[in-house]
Order: sequence, then structure tokens, then C-alpha cells
Amino acid sequence: MKVTESSDGRVLQLELDHGKANEMGSGSLRQLEALVERVSQPAVMALITFSRRTTRKGTPIFVAGADVTERVGWSDDQVKTHVRWQRQVLSALRHAPVFHVVVVNGLALGWGTEFMLTADWRIACDAATFGLPETGLGIVPGAGGTSDLWSELGVAQTLRLGMTGERIGADEATRIGLVQERCPTVDEGLQRASALAEMVARRSPTAVTAFKRSVLHAVGQPAANRTALEDEAYTTCVDHGDAAVGRAHFKEILAGETPPWPR
Repeated sequence: MKVTESSDGRVLQLELDHGKANEMGSGSLRQLEALVERVSQPAVMALITFSRRTTRKGTPIFVAGADVTERVGWSDDQVKTHVRWQRQVLSALRHAPVFHVVVVNGLALGWGTEFMLTADWRIACDAATFGLPETGLGIVPGAGGTSDLWSELGVAQTLRLGMTGERIGADEATRIGLVQERCPTVDEGLQRASALAEMVARRSPTAVTAFKRSVLHAVGQPAANRTALEDEAYTTCVDHGDAAVGRAHFKEILAGETPPWPR
């Protein structure tokens, strides 16, 4: 994995380039844990994840799945502990206080499809392919495939993918809501992701963080709890001073300038 940052440090890019086919194993999980810590710093506003990796035959790959080869010789308890770790890492990335855009070019199977759940916005290139092969291997998708994917796709589409193992392309992934946008190539996808990230980077760090936290925590909550979360988010912006900065620099903000947001 390679992490690069913009000149002002507000936007990070995570390029997946590891292992035989970008499989996710213990080493990759440790790197993702370190990334979560890094994007939790106040200076970072957005994260873009992508891959240019290809096989020897030229097939593009996003994430081809978990690294099952490292599990050879593991006990059942070791396997279960490892999958729980995977789940924890992806959940932490999902709730990181940044706008996370994923650009998928190539195979995103199993863990690769589940990784999509960590993103706030998902872009598929023409070569993108998604699928959940786990039930054919005697397991279930254990990093969000059963617990969270249905909330994005609906129960029927989730059961279809998980129970049949059917692979779908970018058009179908867009139709069922697994991705929100299409771009022909990874470069065009990155241009779009960068444009979105730059929009976020000009905004109040406190407000962006509070907004994401409030939205994610509101899911599944009764109306009174959702209102309380919104009130907490707004209060945070006022108490931190961002609301006052927004009022004082209203004209500059309308002109496209970035005010001196509190850090």
C-alpha cells in the first residue's frame, strides 16, 4: 500500500499495491489500522482509495479478496479471531472523520466488495467487477457482507450476491446502489474523486466531522435520537468557533475562498 498526500496535507490517496492480487492479510490490516490513525488527525479532510494493479495477463485488480493462504495451518479460533479483526478495522475506517471516496478498477471480490462499505462515495470504472464468492468456500462474507451490505443494497440484492456468488459489472453495481458513479478509466475516476475531495477540503473540518458522525449514528435510531444527534453536531460547530468564522467570512466563502477555520 502506498499513501501520498496533497501539498497542504488535507487529502490523502491510498493506492492498493501489495501481495499477489492485492489480497488483504495481516500485514495489510496493520497498514489500514495505521491509516485510520492518520486520517483521524484534524488536518486530514478526505481520503481517496484506488488501485492500478494488474495481473500478468493484464486483468486489473482492486482487491481480489482476503489472503486465505496465510491461514494455512491456523486453528479455527485463530481464523475467527482474524476475521473479527478484519471487521473491526473496516468499521474503524468507515467511521473515520474524513470524506472517503473509492475508485474501483478491476476485480473487487469478497473482501474487495466489503471494502466498499468503508466509503462515503463509490466510483466504478468500466473494468470493475464485484462479487461475494464466500458461500462457495464454506464461509460467509465476514467483514460487513451480512451485517451491513443489505442496508446499502436492500435485502434481496444482498441475498442474491451472497447466496449465488454471481459477479456483476459496473453497470449493474450502479443500478443496485453498490456504487454511485461511473467513470470509464481509473484516471477519470481519480479526477472526479479529487474534485470531490477538494470541495470537502475547503469546508470546516469541525462541521464535516460532526456531519458525518451525526448521519452515521442516526441510522436505525428513532426520531428523537436522530434529532438529539443533530443538535449535538450543531452545538459542536458553535462551541468550537466554526460557526462564528462562517458568519464573519460569509462573503469570502461565497466567492470560493477558504476561511481560517479553527483547528
